[in-house]
Amino acid sequence: MAATPCATCPLRSQPLFKTNTAEEIEFIAGMRRGNLKYPAGAQILSQGDDDSDLYTLFSGWAFRFKELEDGRRQILNILMPGDFMGFHIAPQTGAPYGIECLTDVEVCVFPRRRLWDLFRNHPSLAYDITWLTAHEEGIVDDNLLSVGQRSGVERVATIVLAVYKRARQLDLVRDNRLDFPLTQSHIADMLGMSLIHTNRVLRRLHRDGVFTLARKKLQVHDTRALRSLAAWAEAPVPKRPLI
Repeated sequence: MAATPCATCPLRSQPLFKTNTAEEIEFIAGMRRGNLKYPAGAQILSQGDDDSDLYTLFSGWAFRFKELEDGRRQILNILMPGDFMGFHIAPQTGAPYGIECLTDVEVCVFPRRRLWDLFRNHPSLAYDITWLTAHEEGIVDDNLLSVGQRSGVERVATIVLAVYKRARQLDLVRDNRLDFPLTQSHIADMLGMSLIHTNRVLRRLHRDGVFTLARKKLQVHDTRALRSLAAWAEAPVPKRPLI
């Protein structure tokens, strides 16, 4: 099956994403080399890779992670449709993180060598990539704040609410229910908690009627309580660039 043309990409109709000019979309389409599909559990990018392409996540969920030599890992952030991936690679040290698929995914592929053309000829798109990178770093900063200062309940509430809100912006939520491919192990690796502690917190939040997480489905019962536990301050959602 042929890849979806950039001009008719269904993500561009989502209110979450900013509008590109016809010239920008034409450049993005010319820069795109094609699409690739990966199964759940596959790695799109391995830590240390030094010659990787750039990707936009077209469908499915993935996550960025860093791993120690003994296999222990820290999940940095969750990736959802529209996220731009692979920009951080340095020539001498390679990719500072890996990217693994949570579900079956499809990505749009952009050759890294074309990045210079983008920066030279389309400064607005270059700014968009800078914005996306800074936004991603901000998410990692928030996760670090959770690990360092929030309680276990606050940590879980914060990540569940962040994923829930992003999924709702992508129109993936129906009646406060969505597919939720993260396991307890993923949540523990993201929040610096043991599996036992993570399980206890999830059971407490279920018992308190905040949300239910079972069989890879998330059902939010009390969004007000979830926001309160996460100390979430509502703010206008900026339009996200889409490459």
